[in-house]
Amino acid sequence: MLTLHLPVGRLTYRLIHLIRDGAANLFPGYFAVVMATGATAISSQLLGFVFLARALLGAGLIALATLWLLTLIRVIRFPHRVAQDMNSHSRGPGFFTLVAGNAITGSACWIILHSATMATILWGLALFLWLTVMYSFFLAVTVRDRKPTLADGINGAWLLAAVATHSVSILTVLMPWSRLHPELLLLALCFFLLGCMLYLAIITLIFYRLTFLQVTVESLTPPYWINMGAVAITTLAGSTLILAAPQNELIQSVLPFLRGFTLLFWITATWWIPLLVGLTIWRHGIRRFPLRYEPQLWSIVFPLAMYTTGTWRLAEALEQPILLWIPRVTFWLALLAWTLTSIGFWRHLHRQIQASHNFMSK
Repeated sequence: MLTLHLPVGRLTYRLIHLIRDGAANLFPGYFAVVMATGATAISSQLLGFVFLARALLGAGLIALATLWLLTLIRVIRFPHRVAQDMNSHSRGPGFFTLVAGNAITGSACWIILHSATMATILWGLALFLWLTVMYSFFLAVTVRDRKPTLADGINGAWLLAAVATHSVSILTVLMPWSRLHPELLLLALCFFLLGCMLYLAIITLIFYRLTFLQVTVESLTPPYWINMGAVAITTLAGSTLILAAPQNELIQSVLPFLRGFTLLFWITATWWIPLLVGLTIWRHGIRRFPLRYEPQLWSIVFPLAMYTTGTWRLAEALEQPILLWIPRVTFWLALLAWTLTSIGFWRHLHRQIQASHNFMSK
């Protein structure tokens, strides 16, 4: 009997060790996997790839559940590490992916599955997380005694504060009963404007950091793609409000402002793309910085998928079908980026399991 139970016991012990180690070292921004997958699923649905959209949503829900399990274990077993990350200028902004990941998945559940129950649960969770993370992070980095320089302290991940805010705005508009409760659309409009403020405030510092302070291949990390992703989701949030205008007098009254502001942010997102592509080529092509899997690579997938969705909705909101050719191209780039990053993730996970097996065998 011992020979039968021993392998099972070892396997269970290795699995527990792997989960515990994964929770202890969980990158705060890992919910970007959920953001990227949810955004790609929504863009698939909009372009008519229904089966692909459902498959991606299923993968996103599995990733969401897995990351929530690891996060809860980390909060319970390693609260000091969570506190250290929240107090960090570089790692702290990653917590905003919890907000955006849940909100974007909620939007995907409604758009793809028309599940009001799941959308409502994830909306309530995202709103609670927004309040918790927004004020915990900004209070923590404001009152800490020793602060990093601007060059070391800020990067594109800070714009996740704007991304999280706009993701809540979008889901609030999409809620099936938002048309019956004008206060919900007012809340969505306020979140949209607040997200715009956060983007404009943070991008000023980032643009200064990029153009006037030294940029190295080590500092030019994938989260700088959120410079574009943040305005892409702003475009989607504005377009979603414009499409909801016929049901709300307040939104109708600010419709010209919304149209102009949304178009402004879309062209800003478009402007960022060639610059970010050029910087990526400089980092990996010219300077030969090795391209290997890291959790932050999902910060490239999400902006591409969100730009696809935002442009599609903008074309509908402004009644400009000429713009629809853009998402028909960028969708395939986003899907390719998602596929390659997923392959990198599974290879990375395989190496982690092998390393754990070798360690436990000693």
